[in-house]
Amino acid sequence: MDKQMLINSYLGAVPGKVGFYYKNLVTGETVKYNEKAIFFAASIIKLPIFAHIMEQAYLGKADLNEKIRISHDEYMPSCGAVNLFEEEPVLTLKTLCNMMIALSDNTATNVLINKFGIDSINEGFRRAGFEKTHIERLLFDEEAAAEGKANYFVPEEIGIFLEKLYEGKFVNREVSDEILRVLKMQNINHKIPGLMEERYEVAHKTGEATGITHDVGIVYSENPFIIVFASNETDVGCMEHLMRQISLEFTR
Repeated sequence: MDKQMLINSYLGAVPGKVGFYYKNLVTGETVKYNEKAIFFAASIIKLPIFAHIMEQAYLGKADLNEKIRISHDEYMPSCGAVNLFEEEPVLTLKTLCNMMIALSDNTATNVLINKFGIDSINEGFRRAGFEKTHIERLLFDEEAAAEGKANYFVPEEIGIFLEKLYEGKFVNREVSDEILRVLKMQNINHKIPGLMEERYEVAHKTGEATGITHDVGIVYSENPFIIVFASNETDVGCMEHLMRQISLEFTR
């Protein structure tokens, strides 16, 4: 069974809204499934936020060594480490970025969104080539959510951006490589890399919420490839099982 037939068969049986994008970075082969659909982003939005901050630092509009004190009332639930500090921590912008990506830290993310501003971040998204991937609110902002505001991404757009990073074409090679370095530090590794037994390096970012599970990244196998999984209103266990299975299959 070829890759497209495999994806159609596997993902076509998954409940809810599912999207997929794959590109072999050696041969150029692509496999797509609902790749242009718009998905609730969950923590995938943290990747383009990080990219925007790195661009601003390159342009001299942000200092990654700037220190920010985080108050207890800014603490967000769930993923991350900032909310484990008993004392109010003082952290650099770069440390907050690292935690936002490698630990999917929600407190760090909201601090960074407030620091740079939603409008500025969306302008950065557009400069990076995103058209429909965008941010409308802070994480856990229930009032904004009640108004219908959400954060969104498109599988194909994320895939194309990951290729820019791989080729060193986002800002320049140094900035692209630093983003990839942090993506390789990812601590949430039960999806794309879940069956690879650390045989391959994977630079990736996950996203999850109720009925939502995503993972997007680059797998550095013998033939490196980009792979993007997106799902809303799905059976999370079923989808994550297929993420692991498909990702391993595509290394062969």
